[in-house]
Amino acid sequence: MLLASAVVVWEWLNEHGRWRPYSPAVSHHIEAVARAGPRAGGSVVLGQADSRLAPYIIDLQSMHQFRQDTGTIRPVRRSYYDPSSAPGKGVVWEWENDSGSWTPYDMDVGITIQRAYEKQHPWVDLSAIGFCYIIDFATMGQINRQTQRKRRVRRRLDMVYPLVSGTLPKSQSWPTSPGAAPAPPVSACACPQCLLVMSVKATVSAAGSGTATLQPRKVPPAASKAPALAPGAQASDSVAVARGSLKPLAAQGGWQQAASTPALSLSSSTASPLGAGSGKASRPGLGTLNRNHLQRLAIAQSRVLIASGVPTVPVKNLTGSSPVNPALAGITGILMSAAGLPVCLTRPPKLVLHPPPVSKSEIESIPGISHTCRKTTKKQAKKGKTPEEVLKKYLQKVRHPPDEDCSICMERLSAPSGYKGPQPAVKPDLVGKLVKCGHVFHLHCLVAMYNNGNKDGSLQCPTCKTIYGVKTGTQPPGKMEYHIIPHALPGHSDCKTIRIIYSIPPGVQGPEHPNPGKSFTARGFPRHCYLPDSEKGRKVLKLLLVAWDRRLIFAIGTSSTTGESDTVIWNEIHHKTEFGSNLTGHGYPDINYLDNVLAELAAQGITEESLAQEKD
Repeated sequence: MLLASAVVVWEWLNEHGRWRPYSPAVSHHIEAVARAGPRAGGSVVLGQADSRLAPYIIDLQSMHQFRQDTGTIRPVRRSYYDPSSAPGKGVVWEWENDSGSWTPYDMDVGITIQRAYEKQHPWVDLSAIGFCYIIDFATMGQINRQTQRKRRVRRRLDMVYPLVSGTLPKSQSWPTSPGAAPAPPVSACACPQCLLVMSVKATVSAAGSGTATLQPRKVPPAASKAPALAPGAQASDSVAVARGSLKPLAAQGGWQQAASTPALSLSSSTASPLGAGSGKASRPGLGTLNRNHLQRLAIAQSRVLIASGVPTVPVKNLTGSSPVNPALAGITGILMSAAGLPVCLTRPPKLVLHPPPVSKSEIESIPGISHTCRKTTKKQAKKGKTPEEVLKKYLQKVRHPPDEDCSICMERLSAPSGYKGPQPAVKPDLVGKLVKCGHVFHLHCLVAMYNNGNKDGSLQCPTCKTIYGVKTGTQPPGKMEYHIIPHALPGHSDCKTIRIIYSIPPGVQGPEHPNPGKSFTARGFPRHCYLPDSEKGRKVLKLLLVAWDRRLIFAIGTSSTTGESDTVIWNEIHHKTEFGSNLTGHGYPDINYLDNVLAELAAQGITEESLAQEKD
């Protein structure tokens, strides 16, 4: 039954067939453009709502998301949910992945969890909706029913998703189907990037309507050549081909609309057809959309973008090379191929992952670092102290607990611990204070948290992340090589480059890994990473060597980019893997990178003091 009102959640389909929701802010932005109707141009620039989504544009006519730098196209949809459900209240449920960051559940899963939470159920079994997990609200944990693996979950508040009223359409396409309630007027976005997209679309649209000239001519009996698509487009995408049933004229290299109608000349002025027998290998009787006009339009609009600070890339045109916004490489290519025009206006930016070839004689060792390679082996099981004995040296007993909650079990500190799992050998009502940071917890909860971790003799405060002892990780065995190459990174022209090469082979998971005894994959190795050969760059390298020795750079878990489980992933210490570009954010120039990675290393307990400890 259609609801009188509902919240709208825009979602995209990932490579595993799962619909993933956009954030509330992004959904508001998409919905505003969709409700504005054709006046807004039908294209949504996601970077206006979230800078991390700058490469993405949604074409509302075909309901597809287009990534400008790679050409990847994914379906999107517009889903409706009850206003009293989680998205209508701004409630987001998330789980902690292997890298320590928080990932939102799919919308239907989050709604199910929130419904059980509101009914004050102690737990909820997700098997009814196809997931083998139990959410325990007492411990705020997720338990895998098959492997018994536990993860933390959390509930947080965000913006409420956009609310719509009236008769809701069954279709999730755009524009809204007939009979739907009229949307309130929304002014079209006037930002430079939207103006650029709409200007190009308007030019192509005008050329394909009344302003184009019609020229009769004979039609060949068959057509065998398909139109060239924009990079990344597919023949099934309506945005790429199906604009007016264009058909190729294979024998003459031209285009026309249909076998029974005159050919449509997409020309800004009347085109003179070439006479028969002229012998010229162009398109007889068919002009083209004035490419110079489009290029002048693109360059003029891009100057506005440049002035407003929007990143640009050098693009070759008829007069040389000019800076043009990257959106043109994607959206203009699609629009031009839709009109049957050659896509040669722009050239998309190119990834530069590796430096020019370097011979062995050009490679230099790094001064102050004796070796050029480090290896790690399998972790040795530690024997001796019990968890209670390990934690005792980091804690002070609290005889009179403060009137506040334990942030692990969420029960009052004056009451016994609410942890319901395997019972540690301590009393559930004992309370302790961490000596460095002063945060207070049930001893019962701290021991349970330690047992659920790496059990390496260290402890990290769950509130402020202060590290006690020496934190180590679960990185599988591998090799780290490092040396200097005679090339400079963008933004660091005054020095050479430190190249790091990580090599980790696939293998079998050990007892410290998520699924002991199960094999794991290692995709993308060897991985090449780059640092400037400056004073700060060498400092970062030395600290990375400590992180490597402590097995903290990689882990085994689920990839956030491919969704593959039981594979080697990065572990919250970011590396630069692009040598001569920064299209994905993993390259140079980046003036803040070295400071950021130093902060990430410090969060893992690796500072200049660690270098002194390693020497000792």
